[in-house]
Parts: sequence; C-alpha cells; structure tokens
Amino acid sequence: MFGTIGTLGAIGGNSLGKATDGESLIALFAGLMLLVAVLMLKPGKPSIVKGPVVTLRNCVLAAFLALLAGLASGFFGIGGGFLIVPALILATRMPIIEAIGSSLLAVGAFGLATAINYSLSGLIDWRVAAEFLAGGILGGLLGTLLANRLSGYKNVLNRLFAGIIIVVACYMLYRNGGALLS
Repeated sequence: MFGTIGTLGAIGGNSLGKATDGESLIALFAGLMLLVAVLMLKPGKPSIVKGPVVTLRNCVLAAFLALLAGLASGFFGIGGGFLIVPALILATRMPIIEAIGSSLLAVGAFGLATAINYSLSGLIDWRVAAEFLAGGILGGLLGTLLANRLSGYKNVLNRLFAGIIIVVACYMLYRNGGALLS
C-alpha cells in the first residue's frame, strides 16, 4: 500500500520538480533533510511490538504519509528512503530495522517512477546514473551489514540515521549557500 500510493505521489511531485530550478531544489531538499533529522532525534514512544500492527488508523496515516513522501521523492528526484523510514515508524511503530527493510520496496518504486519520468524528458546522464547505481549497490550491502549489527542497541540506528542526514544537509547548504541568499 505504501509503495503504490507513494509512487502516485512521486509521479505528481516529479512533474513539479522538473519545473523548479536546481539551486532552489537543493536548498529546499537540505532544509527538508534537517527537519526530518531533528524529528528522528526526538525521543519517541518505545515500540513494544515485534512488527507493525495493522489498524484502520495506521493504514490511513500510512497512506497519507506515503503520498507526502512520494510527492517529496518525486519533487526532489530521490528514492526517498530518509522520508519513508520515519513515516513507516510513525504510522506503524515498527522498529527502525524493519522500517529500513520495508522501505526498500517503496524506494525502488518511487525511484523507478521518477527515473522513467525524467528519462521521457531526456534529463538523465546515463553514465553518471550507472556510477551511482553501482555505488548504491555496494553501499547498500555494507549498510545492511552495519544496520544488522547496530539494530540491537537502543536508538543507535535512529541517531546514526539522523546524524548522517544532518551532515549531508549541512554540506549541501554549504555548497549551495548562494541559492539561499538569492
């Protein structure tokens, strides 16, 4: 459900993103990253369940968050994992390690929809895309090993996840500070 609804949002967001200049997209994206990181650092209620509990309330919340994550994913031209993971945790209270694993299907669907839309507009550098794909596969394998090792430690993955997002967002703002001042 999350992947399907989010993919529809990604298609809509992608059309808006193509109409926005790149410097503004980077500045907005960095701001969104910082917001998500701060929300991830906020202590939440501990999860007492081993997996998600399906209720009408969390299905509606998950659908709403999927649409928002998809819109942002398409708008910024990203897979959206840093949005999907917190959304799944918020909607279902699943542990972060399960949210990370569950987010991968949605990331793939969002990314594929966005890539097809950009491709149809002739806006993909295939050499660069292939390099990022290869790096992403290697990083994904290494990240999986690290996440599995750290998942047993209380809140370590949440803090690490938020810390990485903050570092990347600050770097993006530093490199593109001119867009914020104009």
